[in-house]
Amino acid sequence: METIWDWLTIFCFAGLVTLMLQRSSEEVLRDKLWHYAPPAVACAVANYVGNEGIHWLAGLILVGVIIYIFKVLKVEIPGGRS
Repeated sequence: METIWDWLTIFCFAGLVTLMLQRSSEEVLRDKLWHYAPPAVACAVANYVGNEGIHWLAGLILVGVIIYIFKVLKVEIPGGRS
């Protein structure tokens, strides 16, 4: 845990794991386990790229992860529109 990319990607990955665990306890499953693999791998790639000094690409990958989480996994923002 030496760089900002370490912290950002761990934070993003922890949120992803929390979402997966929360949804896996529901009676009706919304998604499959493999749906979480692309953003998890992308977090690792963003961390590597950021640590290599290519900050713009790492940021772009993390933005892609966030978009994937909201569009594919269909996360709703609390207090948002119904």
